Amino acid sequence: MNPERYARIQDVLRARQTDLTLCLEEVHKPNNVSAIIRSADATGLHRIHAVWPNQQMKTLAHTSAGARNWVEVDTHDTIQAAVSELKNQGMQVLITNLSDTAVDFRDVDYTQPTAIILGSEKTGITPEALALADQDIVIPMVGMVQSLNVSVASALILYEAQRQRQIAGMYDRSESRLSPETIQRILFERGHPVLAKVAKRKGLPYPPLDDEGQILADPAWWQEMQRA
Repeated sequence: MNPERYARIQDVLRARQTDLTLCLEEVHKPNNVSAIIRSADATGLHRIHAVWPNQQMKTLAHTSAGARNWVEVDTHDTIQAAVSELKNQGMQVLITNLSDTAVDFRDVDYTQPTAIILGSEKTGITPEALALADQDIVIPMVGMVQSLNVSVASALILYEAQRQRQIAGMYDRSESRLSPETIQRILFERGHPVLAKVAKRKGLPYPPLDDEGQILADPAWWQEMQRA
């Protein structure tokens, strides 16, 4: 790993927003999932949550490709379990839904710990999710269509959240909100992906890295890595 890439990864990790996330409720189109994760990475999310419609989507979402390498995905069996975890983390839970009580998505304070639920392309938000959320939000539209593609909606909301947090200085940090262990893991896995796969397969711990991202491992670690 060259020093420039190492420094870039560290900059990205310092800007990660650990208290801003999405929750996908049975989003089933792979291209939408990929686009949502790309927007999540671009706006500094560390993790998103999901309740998948089937095992195929669960497997796809955890496949290493592009932005999926940089945004962690937590899978939940039910929307109740997902929202319970988010609320236990002190997050306000918003849901995209056109209703009499919905507010303009730009009128929400996203500098607070926030999770946004996005519904399925086929059926939208479930009654269970609606009952669990703290607030409905809506993206105003003046055309004939009444809804946006779920990946487009997620991008609009996340960039409004980013705008507010940028003004509040929440991306300008000298230290990451992530734990040292998480930072160490990400730096090794993204900086040395081939060696990380071998170490994981062999059950070996990741060694520390120096200030330029080079591996600091003793001879025994290297010998075990090279063992057939």
